[in-house]
Amino acid sequence: MSVDSITFEEFEAVQNRASSPENEPTFGEVVQQRLGRRDILRGILGTSAIAAFGPAIPLPAGMGDAAAQAAARPLPKDKDGFSFVFDELARGVDETHHVAAGHNADVLIRWGDPLFANAPAFDPQKQTPQSQLQQFGYNCDYTAFMPLPLGSKTADHGLLWVNHEYTIADMMFPGLVPEGQDRSVPEAITKDMVEIEMAAHGGSIVEIKRGKDGKWAYVRDSKYNRRINAVNTEMEFTGPAAGHARMKTKDDPAGRKVIGMLNNCAGGFTPWGTVLSGEENIDGYFMGTVDQSHPEQRNYDRMTVPSPWYQWGRFHDRFNINKDPYAANRYGWIVEIDPYDPTSTPRKLTALGRFKHEGAGVHVNKDGRVVVYMGDDQKFEHVYRFVSKGKFNPADRKANMKLLDEGTLSVARFDADGSVHWLPLVHGKGPLTAANGFKDQGDVMISARLAATHLGATRMDRPEDVEVNPRTGLVYIMLTNNDDRAPESPLHPAQAQVNAANPRAGNSWGHIVEMAPPGGDHTADSFKWEILLKAGNPAKPETAASFNPATTENGWFACPDNCAFDSMGRLWVGTDQGNKWQWTSGDADGIWAVETEGPLRGTARMFFRVPIGAEMTGPSFTPDDGALFLSVQHPGVDGVEKVTKSGGRGTFADPGTRWPDFKPDMPPRPSVVVVTRKGGGPIGV
Repeated sequence: MSVDSITFEEFEAVQNRASSPENEPTFGEVVQQRLGRRDILRGILGTSAIAAFGPAIPLPAGMGDAAAQAAARPLPKDKDGFSFVFDELARGVDETHHVAAGHNADVLIRWGDPLFANAPAFDPQKQTPQSQLQQFGYNCDYTAFMPLPLGSKTADHGLLWVNHEYTIADMMFPGLVPEGQDRSVPEAITKDMVEIEMAAHGGSIVEIKRGKDGKWAYVRDSKYNRRINAVNTEMEFTGPAAGHARMKTKDDPAGRKVIGMLNNCAGGFTPWGTVLSGEENIDGYFMGTVDQSHPEQRNYDRMTVPSPWYQWGRFHDRFNINKDPYAANRYGWIVEIDPYDPTSTPRKLTALGRFKHEGAGVHVNKDGRVVVYMGDDQKFEHVYRFVSKGKFNPADRKANMKLLDEGTLSVARFDADGSVHWLPLVHGKGPLTAANGFKDQGDVMISARLAATHLGATRMDRPEDVEVNPRTGLVYIMLTNNDDRAPESPLHPAQAQVNAANPRAGNSWGHIVEMAPPGGDHTADSFKWEILLKAGNPAKPETAASFNPATTENGWFACPDNCAFDSMGRLWVGTDQGNKWQWTSGDADGIWAVETEGPLRGTARMFFRVPIGAEMTGPSFTPDDGALFLSVQHPGVDGVEKVTKSGGRGTFADPGTRWPDFKPDMPPRPSVVVVTRKGGGPIGV
C-alpha cells in the first residue's frame, strides 16, 4: 500500500481491517457448526422468562479437571452467592472517573509527572524531548506490580511497570490544531514534536509505596525509576530471528540491536521477576513504500505496513521503509525487561513470534516448562501459545532469563467438536517450507501471521488479553469485536458465519472464550473450549448477547479487552469500545467483575468507569489484592463529538474533559489510578 500520511480515523480503520485471507473457517463458523445442534439438544437457548438476558451458562462438561486439581482457599460470597462483594456501580458517562461504593480511586501518577530529582515539573507550554525522557510517558496501558525486594511477599512496597502505548499529538501540543477544528495537518508536526512523542513511548518503571494511612505514592528519584523509550533505549534481539538477514539495517548491519519499542499495549510478568511487554500496532509508525517485487512486500501487506499515523519517518530514516526496507521487521515483538536492574538491556524475544501483540499471559506448567499465551489484536487474527524448551528453576534467576529464547510457538485452531488444536510454527513441518517462502525458523517467526495462515489457524474477532486463572488453570481469551464479520462467508457460502446463539455477524460487542487444558497440562496438543459470555446489551435482541440472568442493567458490557485475575482467581474485565461507545453501549468503558463458576457463571457487575473519551486498560493487583492499578488512557478523546465546541474529536484546546487536573491551562492527562478498599483489605470483598 502506498500512503504518505493518514488521519487517526483512517489509521484505526487500517489497523482494524482484516489482513488475513479468507481461506479458512472463521471462529464464528466453527461455533455455528459446533453449537447449532447441541444448544437445541441441551436447551440453552432459554425460555421467554430469561430471553432478555440470554441463557444461564453452566460450567462446561469436561472442563472441571483443571479446577479439581487447584488448591484454593474458598471464595468469598455475599448473600446472593456472588464471589465479588460490593455494591454495583451505576453505568453512565461524565467528565471524571467513578468506583463502586466502599472503595477509593486515587490518581497515582500522570503523564508528565517527574520521575527523577532533576526532572522538570510538567508544563504543557514548555515540552522538550529532554524533559519528556525524565517524566512519566503518555497513554499508560499494561501495569504490573513487582514487590521490593525481589522475591519478597510484601504488598506495600514495590515497583510498578507501566506500558506507554502511543501518543496523540493533537491532544499533547498547544496550538497544533487551529481553533474550531478537530485535527492538525501532518505538515504541522515538527521534529521537536516527533522526538517528544518518541520519548513519551515505551514504558516506565516507578518505585511505589503504601503509607500508614493506606495511601499510595510514587517515589521520585528512586534508584529503580527508569524510562524505556523510542529515542535512546538500546535493546537486543534473542532467539531464531536474531541476526537474520531480514533484521539487518543500515543502522544495525548485524541485525542484533535496535533502539526502542513501539505501541506497547498489554503484557505479562514472569515468576523470575521480569516484565513482558507486547508491541502491537507497529504499522502506524512507518512511511514509504516497498516495491511490489521486493521479497518483503507480502510480509508487510500481512502486517498492514505502512499505515503512517505518525510523521516520524520525515525526520528519522529508521521509520521510512524506502530508505531501509527491513526496518519494520525489528518491531512487533514481545520485549522482556528486568525492572530490578536499571542498567539491564531489554530483549526482544523473537522465539515468541512477530505480530500485533496484545498481551503475554505466563503460566508455569506442572512439568516446569513455561507457557506464554498471546493474542494478535486485529480482526480475523489468531491466538498463539509458546512453550519453553527449558524448565523454570526458582533457585536460578540467571538461567530463567533465557527460558523464552528457545521453545515452540503454536497457533490455535478451534474445531466444531469443542477442541482446540495447537499447530506448531516449526520450519520444515507441514507447509512451512522454502516452497512457501520460509527458508528457516527465523523466516517463520518474522512472518508468523503468514505461517499461521498456511497452518489453517482459526480467524478470530480481535484476540486481545489471554490470561490463566491462577486458581483453576482455565484460560480466558478476550475477543473485543469484529463488525466486518459477514452473515455469510463468500468462500464458504454453505456455512453461515454466525447465528443467534454464537459470535455474531457485525459483531460490535465481542465475547469471552474459555479454554481447558486436559489434566491441567498447558503443553498438551489439544484443549477443550467454550464461550463464557457474549457481550452487548441483553435487552436488545439484535445483539444476541448472552449473560447470566442474574446480570443487572448495570452489569452487561461491550468490547472486552484487558483482563486480570486476583489471587483468589476472580476475573476482572476491562473494556475498549473506542470511538463507537455511544453506539455499542452508550456508556463509558470500565472494569467489570465476572463470575466464571457455579450457578452465577456468566454474571457481571460494574466496578469502575473511566471519564468520557477514555479507554480502560492495564488492570493488575498487589499480591494481597489490597490495591488494584488501572490505566486510564486518552481521556477526552474518543466519541466526544457531543461535548466539544468543534463537534469533533478532542484536542488540546477543546477536549471532552480536562481530567484529572480540571485546570483550564492543562490538557487531559493519561494516568494510573490506584483503587483501595476503605478501611483496608482485599478489593471487592
